[in-house]
Amino acid sequence: MKREMKLALLVAALGLTSAPALAQDTTTGTTSTDTTTTQEDRDDGMDWGWLGLLGLAGLAGLRRKETPPVRLDQTTVHR
Repeated sequence: MKREMKLALLVAALGLTSAPALAQDTTTGTTSTDTTTTQEDRDDGMDWGWLGLLGLAGLAGLRRKETPPVRLDQTTVHR
């Protein structure tokens, strides 16, 4: 059951990765070459990706612990 659920989630995630491409504007005939773009940098040199990785590392400790397998020893003979 778990394997089928993981496979279904994987297929859904891969299917959604193409969704942003479908939202692109594909109109033709309206071209303009006088546009300029400026990017405003407000992060003050902070690489926020590292903060996200630290957050994920902190969540790793919250995983459910696996239960050890139970072994029944039936070699004892009762008389």
